[in-house]
Amino acid sequence: MELEFDVVELPDSDPVTAGETAPDFTRPLVNDEYWEDASLSDLTDEGPVLLVAHSMDGAFPATYVWNEIRDREWGERFDAQVVGISVSDPYAHKRLIEERGIDHALFSDPAAGVAAEYGIGHDLDGMAGVTEFRPAVFLVDGDRTVQYAWTAQEWPDFPDYDAVEAALDEL
Repeated sequence: MELEFDVVELPDSDPVTAGETAPDFTRPLVNDEYWEDASLSDLTDEGPVLLVAHSMDGAFPATYVWNEIRDREWGERFDAQVVGISVSDPYAHKRLIEERGIDHALFSDPAAGVAAEYGIGHDLDGMAGVTEFRPAVFLVDGDRTVQYAWTAQEWPDFPDYDAVEAALDEL
């Protein structure tokens, strides 16, 4: 099968791993009605959070990931709040939420500061100064301890959804 895109090996990174404390951050959190600044710790105070880092909205990997999460009904089936994060601005997130019927909120981090803190930033298509989130998933408990972590090693790459579900089941 001939792919319509190149599979690219991503450079080495030093991402947050299971057992570490997830760095706290505050960014605009967008849902289907509005957005407002929120912190990861605000969310973890309410319970576990599955933080899904994805490519910018409109890129097929972001669409694929959110379709899969929607179809697997993670928000309904598990005791964790599912939230996304990417470099896309709140307006783009609002469109993605509406177009894909996403029932989860998305953090907006256009400067990719959170990507740097989590060790999951990379230069988009090798362009210096244009940073994007490397696909990653972090299951964070109420104390902000990472219970599960996955980080892409190539682009595009997708999490093992069954492994994520197993980690969610263990909460």
